[in-house]
Amino acid sequence: MRVAAIDCGTNSIRLLVADVTPADPARGVPAHLVDVHREMRVVRLGEGVDATGRISTQALDRTWVALADYTAILRASGAVDIRMAATSATRDAANRADFVAMVVDTLGQEPEVITGEDEAALSFAGAVGDLDPSTGPFLVVDIGGGSTEMVVGDMRGGRVEIAGAVSLDLGCVRITERLLRADPPTPEQRATARDWATGLISGGLDRLPLSGVRRLIPVSGTATTVAAAALRLQRYDPLAIHLADISADSVGRVADTLLRATRAHRAMLPYMHPGRVDVIGGGSLILSVLVDEVRRRLPAIEAITVSEHDILDGLALSLAR
Repeated sequence: MRVAAIDCGTNSIRLLVADVTPADPARGVPAHLVDVHREMRVVRLGEGVDATGRISTQALDRTWVALADYTAILRASGAVDIRMAATSATRDAANRADFVAMVVDTLGQEPEVITGEDEAALSFAGAVGDLDPSTGPFLVVDIGGGSTEMVVGDMRGGRVEIAGAVSLDLGCVRITERLLRADPPTPEQRATARDWATGLISGGLDRLPLSGVRRLIPVSGTATTVAAAALRLQRYDPLAIHLADISADSVGRVADTLLRATRAHRAMLPYMHPGRVDVIGGGSLILSVLVDEVRRRLPAIEAITVSEHDILDGLALSLAR
């Protein structure tokens, strides 16, 4: 059956139209997606939300333009079921009713303003679909614009089993707007941001059942952009990035380079999406801190496995029936 999923985060709004095959637990076969259309636009819905607590009119207008186009695409595709989720920026906004009303007027149904824990579980389901279940348990991490989700789980008999999940108010847009304002960030700003991220991530990891975790799987734009840099790609190539293993040391080196670069320099990188230029330094810092903190607890993990699949795929998979 053909389904559509929309993920509206702090930084971007994304659409996936896919044909989905339900899981067959008796044979241990998970649900499967075949992409029909996949698209991402940076609308920065969460711009200023950390400081003002409200979604701005300009951000709402940018999101409406993208959602109107997405609605036309999915209607023309013949999708029979649609699920739209809104995450950190919408959870935090005092005027989220304005956003919900805009979505209802445009898409014809309400978005689900999901909790951080639901977001983590959906990200996990989307991320592990292409992984060998025997290489788990997995720690899947989704670094978004306003929040970071961390979830530990496994895949058994074609079904996801979640052992623990944590959502942190830490994301690439939030850390940039709050602490990394200079271009490039000053050494003092970088140190303060690293201390803040370390405290939040360390506390989050302490609340997860990490014993037995064998693979660290980061997803979303920050992780895939860092992977593109580590792989020295001359263009953004999802096929080269998906399930690429990147050493922990490479993550640290890339983060340091991106944090020290000016926005003009970042914009010239051939794999860099224009909408990530100003926030990738903060995102890469979060990823670097995460890798350091995971390795401190799990020294056997010497690399990350980056997945191009995440909450968007999890939303689509949830419609399988």
